[in-house]
Amino acid sequence: MLEITIIVFGLAKCITGKLKLILIKEGTQFIVIRVPLAGLKLGNITLNIFFIFSCTLSLFYAIPFPVIRHYSIRFIRPQRKDILIILDLTDMAANSTIVGVINFITLLLSIPVIGAGIWLANEPDNACVKILQWPLIILGTSIAVVALLGFVGGCWRITWLLIFYLFAMFILILVFACLVVLIYLITNQGSGHPAPGRIYLEHDLDDFSGWLRRKVTNPYKWDRIRSCLNSTDMCSELNQRYRIAQDFFNARLTSIQYGCCMPPAECGYSYINPTYWLTPNNTAASMDCLQWSNDQMQLCFHCDSCKAGLLANLTKEWRSVDIILFITLVVLICMYLIGFCFALRKSKTGDTSPRRHKQNT
Repeated sequence: MLEITIIVFGLAKCITGKLKLILIKEGTQFIVIRVPLAGLKLGNITLNIFFIFSCTLSLFYAIPFPVIRHYSIRFIRPQRKDILIILDLTDMAANSTIVGVINFITLLLSIPVIGAGIWLANEPDNACVKILQWPLIILGTSIAVVALLGFVGGCWRITWLLIFYLFAMFILILVFACLVVLIYLITNQGSGHPAPGRIYLEHDLDDFSGWLRRKVTNPYKWDRIRSCLNSTDMCSELNQRYRIAQDFFNARLTSIQYGCCMPPAECGYSYINPTYWLTPNNTAASMDCLQWSNDQMQLCFHCDSCKAGLLANLTKEWRSVDIILFITLVVLICMYLIGFCFALRKSKTGDTSPRRHKQNT
């Protein structure tokens, strides 16, 4: 609060003309300013120096007051009524650039994480299952918030905020790494097998991890997911797109369309249109053959092949997301290590502060 009062009062003195600043020399790494002390009524020279300094930075560079602590300053009084202020910009430029670049890149790294969550939320299958999208959005938002706090703490030299930044980002990186590994382990199964007489792959529930299977085998959860899938147009659009049987059988459909919108190939149903099939004489090949219905609200949404097709779709999309997350995680770890090493080096060498370089003669 004292600093805010000082800078406001110092600016007021500059505006009213009671405090004069004379720029003697300006370079890329330093500024030399002569300040006549005649007319200054305050007896505390330290307070006047704050006035001069805050006013100088505000007038010439419009830099917020807390950032001036990055500057290396020397005050010299060659004459009784003058003060020379030498502002060394080298330390400030290096500190602000490193802190700014690290936190800006970290902030950018939150974009692919949030974007991956939003993309999954807009996919019909993930929107119905609701497993991964919200954790990604929350994780990405947390990384962005912590990066902003680190930027504020670095530029304004708020020690406790920097400590919180390092600790919080470390926790987020651990959570991020666990999530990447978990997605890889879950999606490393479910390769599928060729369907009889077809060009696509069929999937069984046993092909997938137990954790993922439990998300769809629970009757209550599956009723909710089935209703959500049935409300989409993923099956009805097939009737509009494919009029000829050969075009339909040669089409590259999604696994969930193969599993939910048509009977399994082993059942031997005869094609009429993509969602209407003639029942064969023998439907005992599997339970899914009995579950199929030409009712457009039923189709094969009760079949295990539909559940397996849904999981196959999920794992395919999650694999793509996991690649993006892995690359993002590697870059994030590199940025964190650079920032940590920089903070460690600064703590060992000591910061350059105005008090350390202030010389009154």
